[in-house]
Amino acid sequence: MAEAKRRIEHEAASPVPAKAMLSVFDLDRTLTILPTYTPFLLFAIRTRAPWRILLLPLLLPVAILYALKLVPRRTMKQAMHRVALGPRLAERDAARLADRFARRLVARGLYPQGLALIEAERAAGHRVVIATAAPHFYTAALARRLGIADVIATDSTWRDGCLTPAIGSANCYGGDKRHRVAAFLDRAGIARDRAHIRFYSDHISDLPMLAFADEAIAVNPSAKLRGVAEARGWPILDWRR
Repeated sequence: MAEAKRRIEHEAASPVPAKAMLSVFDLDRTLTILPTYTPFLLFAIRTRAPWRILLLPLLLPVAILYALKLVPRRTMKQAMHRVALGPRLAERDAARLADRFARRLVARGLYPQGLALIEAERAAGHRVVIATAAPHFYTAALARRLGIADVIATDSTWRDGCLTPAIGSANCYGGDKRHRVAAFLDRAGIARDRAHIRFYSDHISDLPMLAFADEAIAVNPSAKLRGVAEARGWPILDWRR
C-alpha cells in the first residue's frame, strides 16, 4: 500500500511532457502570391523548350472534361505535366529546374508577411511544415531555401532516374491532405493528443485540415473560406491589401 502511494505521488510530481507545437502552412495563395503549378510549367517551357507552347491546345479536351467534373484534378495535372515537361525528365534536370523556380519564388513570388510569420513561428519553437497539393520535387526545393525540413506534398513518380507525369499517390488536396498530415505525425512518432497544430490556409478545400487543427487561421481567404472563418470565429490574415 505504501509502495503504491509513493508511486502515485511520484507520477503526480513528474512533469507532463510538453506538446509538440506544429505550424503547418498551405503553399499556393497562402505563402505564394499566385498558384505555383501552372507558373512552374510555363517557367519550364520558357527555360527548357519554348516550342512546347505549341502543344498547349492539346490540353483543351482534358480542360473541358475537368471543368465539367468528369475527370479528377489528378488527371488534369498529369496532362499538363506531359505537355510542358514531356514523358521523361532526367532527375538532374528536374532538380536544376526546381531550384531555379524556387529561387524565383523567393525573389518575388512570396508574401513578405508569410516569410516573417514563418520566422516568428520558428522562433517560438514551433516545427514548421508545408502541406500542399503542389508537387513535392519543387516544393522541397523551395522549402530548402526557406530552411524548412518538413514537406507534405503530392508525390511525383520517378522511373529509371527520370521524372514522369504520373502522380505517385493521392493528390495532396482536401481530405487527402488531412490524411497525409496524420500519417506524417505517425512517422514522426507524435501522438495526435500530444501535438498542437496551427494550420494556415487560403482555400475552402482545406476545410478537413482546418477542422483537424487545434488552431485554424484563414490567410488571404477565398470568399467561401472567409465566410466559414467569420462564422466559426477563426482569425483572418489578409496580406493582399
